[in-house]
Amino acid sequence: MSFKPEALQLPTLKKGSQGLTVTAWQQFLLDHDFPIAAVDGDFGNITNNATREYQTKNKLTPTGIVDNATYKKALEQGFAIYFAFYTKATNKLLAYLNLGEAEVKDLQKSLTAIATLNPPLVVDGDFGIISTRGLAETYKKRDVRFTAELAQQLSDATKTKLGSDLELALDSLTKYAKKLRERLSGKNWINFFPDSDSIEDLASPFRQKVQAFEKALRNAGATISIASGFRPPERAYLMHYAFQLINSNEIEPQDVPPMPNVDINWVHYTKIASIQAAKEMVSAYDIAYQPALTSRHTKGLAIDWEITWSGTLNIKNASGTTISIGEPRTSYENSTLWQVGRSYGVIKLIGDRPHWSTDGH
Repeated sequence: MSFKPEALQLPTLKKGSQGLTVTAWQQFLLDHDFPIAAVDGDFGNITNNATREYQTKNKLTPTGIVDNATYKKALEQGFAIYFAFYTKATNKLLAYLNLGEAEVKDLQKSLTAIATLNPPLVVDGDFGIISTRGLAETYKKRDVRFTAELAQQLSDATKTKLGSDLELALDSLTKYAKKLRERLSGKNWINFFPDSDSIEDLASPFRQKVQAFEKALRNAGATISIASGFRPPERAYLMHYAFQLINSNEIEPQDVPPMPNVDINWVHYTKIASIQAAKEMVSAYDIAYQPALTSRHTKGLAIDWEITWSGTLNIKNASGTTISIGEPRTSYENSTLWQVGRSYGVIKLIGDRPHWSTDGH
C-alpha cells in the first residue's frame, strides 16, 4: 500500500487534547468496540484508557498517546475515513489515497457523469465543500452501484496512477461517501431518537395521573393505542426544523443550528434536494402542525393516544362517579370523555386530535 499518511497531517493526541481529531478518534474507538463514555472531542481518562486497550490489543506499547505507530495501525483499519469525516478534510483524504490534482479532476468529472449532477461539479482539482456534497449526492443516487460505476468511469490514467491500490482507494472513497450520505437529512432519521410509547417514561406527577385515568379506561373496557409520550429533545429538533424548512422562508438549510448528539447535515447538493429531504421527514413523522423545540412532550408532560370503545363506556371519574359515554366512540371527538380525563388531571388539547397533557397545551 503506497498511501501517504503524512498528507493527513495527523496531530499527536493524548490526555488533555481537544478538538475534532479527538472526536474522530473517539468514534473510531467506539466503532471498534472500545468503551467511550461520550464522543465529545475531549481526551480524558476514559479515552486514555480506551486508547491503551486499543494499543494493547494491537500489540502496541500501551502509552495512551495516539502517536505515529498508533496512527499507522488505525489507518490500516480505516481511520482516515473518520478523520476526513469529522474534520471536513476531504482534500486530505484524497491526497492520502494518492490522488493528485489530475486524479481529483478526473474524480470530479466521473461523479458528475455517473450521477448526472446538475449543476455539474467544477473540474478544478480542489475537492472542497461543493465537491464533497456532490460525492454524497452521487452515493445517494447510485448507492450499492457506486463503487463499480466509479471504477468504470475513472480514466485509465487515474487507474494506472493508483495501480495496485486502486481497489483499496475505491473502497475508502465508497465508505467515506456512504458516511456522508448517511448524515444527510431524510426519512431515515425518523428511526433515531424515537418517542416513547410507555406511560412509565412520563414525568411525575403527570405519570400517576395518566396511570389512574388509564386504569379507569381499561376497567370500563376501553381500547387504548399510544402513539407517543416522552419525546427526546433530539427528535423534537429534527421534527421542528424539517417542518420549518418546507413551510417558511425564514431559514435556509445551511442556517439550521446544530444540536449536540444529532450529526445531521441539512444541506444537500442543491436546495431543491434539501427541501425534498425535509418533506420526506415531515411525511414520515406524520407532522400536521409546527412541532416546538421544547414542549410538553419533551418534558414528559403529554401523551398522544387514541381511546375507543363499543357500545356505552361506563367509566368512573376521579371522584368515583360513573359517567356513561356513547357516541362518538373515540377520544378524538368525544368531549364528555375529555371532561372525565380532566378530572384526573389529563387534559385534552382540542386542536390536536391525539394530544393530552398536564395543562391542555
